[in-house]
Amino acid sequence: MEKIYNIGVEATMEVIGGKWKPIILCHLRKKVLRTNELRRAIPNISQKMLTQQLRELEDDSIINRKVYNQVPPKVEYSLTDYGKTLSNILNQLCTWGECDIDRRVANGEKIDLLNRDM
Repeated sequence: MEKIYNIGVEATMEVIGGKWKPIILCHLRKKVLRTNELRRAIPNISQKMLTQQLRELEDDSIINRKVYNQVPPKVEYSLTDYGKTLSNILNQLCTWGECDIDRRVANGEKIDLLNRDM
């Protein structure tokens, strides 16, 4: 079946869109993480949703999943070379969000940013 996109960003959002995928990718930009490390870094995501999002990103060749044959099992996630091509976009999203938080705080909102420029 042929896919039709009206604009290129539709294809981008199909791969990295949603609430959790950009957050997962931002955490994986600079280091390899295990599942539990991702869960701690993203406390509001359920284990089921994290697993689903990781599988989708792996299916789209954005992340690598490396399984170590040991007890207990050890699984690490990292960006593929293809996934690393998203780094500039992810950096810009993080920077924009930080600037927006600064603007909103200056306007009187109470906001805490726990990790600036991860």
